[in-house]
Amino acid sequence: MTVFQYTARSLKGELQQGEVDLPSRDDVIAHLRKNRMVVVQVRPAPKQLKLSLGLGKGIKTRDVVILTRQFATMINAGLPLVQALDILAQQTENKALAGVTRQVVYDVESGHTLADAMRKHPKAFSDLFVNMVAAGEAGGILDTILLRLAQFLEKNDAIVRKVKGAMVYPMVIMSVAAIAVTVLLIFVIPTFQNMFASVNLELPLPTRVVIGASNLLKHYWWAIGLTIGTIVFSITRYYKTAPGKLQLDTLLLKAPVIGDLLRKSAVSRFTRTLGTLISSGVSILDGLEITARTAGNQVIHNAVMESRASIASGETIAAPLQKSKVFPPMVISMIAVGEQTGGLDEMLSKIADFYDEEVDAAVSTLISLMEPIMIVVLGVIVGGMVVAMYLPIFDMVNAVQ
Repeated sequence: MTVFQYTARSLKGELQQGEVDLPSRDDVIAHLRKNRMVVVQVRPAPKQLKLSLGLGKGIKTRDVVILTRQFATMINAGLPLVQALDILAQQTENKALAGVTRQVVYDVESGHTLADAMRKHPKAFSDLFVNMVAAGEAGGILDTILLRLAQFLEKNDAIVRKVKGAMVYPMVIMSVAAIAVTVLLIFVIPTFQNMFASVNLELPLPTRVVIGASNLLKHYWWAIGLTIGTIVFSITRYYKTAPGKLQLDTLLLKAPVIGDLLRKSAVSRFTRTLGTLISSGVSILDGLEITARTAGNQVIHNAVMESRASIASGETIAAPLQKSKVFPPMVISMIAVGEQTGGLDEMLSKIADFYDEEVDAAVSTLISLMEPIMIVVLGVIVGGMVVAMYLPIFDMVNAVQ
């Protein structure tokens, strides 16, 4: 049998919802009428197992952006809300997002607002998304809000991908270096070691160091792996604590080159998020709270929450942001001007556009610096090991002469 979800009204006019396990939709309707209920909606229940497996893993920002743009287009064209959602559920290629959309359709048909229906699916629709939709529903400008959301998500996703792309390059080079060194120490160095042992020649210090590292890796690889795993696990656990997250995020912001990139991307995300929320009709207090939760950095989070407390007590946003020493003076000054002139949302959008370009420049700088540094590091490590192993050979040649 199939599980059906239904919405029906009792004789007193009360709206009731539930699920029944019956062979067909007609059987459900007959069952409800038999119980003297007026049928409003009957549809198969979403498959919860598939949905739970897909959420968080299968829903990407790009999928939500496409859905949001299509949704805005249909609402702007005059399609009813439920019909537009039904179409989205049918044509969305991502199965997890399609399942979420079907549940949103059911909740909207049951009498919930669109924002309340989306709020039940936080892994698909963020707090920022839900609050902007709620503001759009209240102001009758849902299509405009959805277009703003799509633009915001696209720009935010672009910033995230740029930062991640900048981090990937050095990680790849370091991984290649680690693999090359491991292969040399395990397979190549022992061959030279056996050759030197047969000659009974006193080895230079660099050669003894490399051979010692080879023996250490061959015989105690498990201890090295366990140590690295313990360090990574400890740092991860420490980062999950409030003091640990604050300390490590502070160190990241102070790191050379990378810290500048993270700072600029954080400023861009903060200003664009807050500017989008305020321009969409979300209150400044709610906007700051949502922005703090999406900051991605504990230092930024604390500074924004202090600004929220400052606003709540009748003061300005700019002063607490200045105390944090994270935001550049230009940003603080522009935010202060925006507060005084009443154009804070427009000023925040200008700052975000400027820092998007700054992030591009910072990524280019990071990559241009990393390329020669990584090549030199890789060359010194591998070349140093090769030279260390050839030093005894030079001594052997000199001894023969």
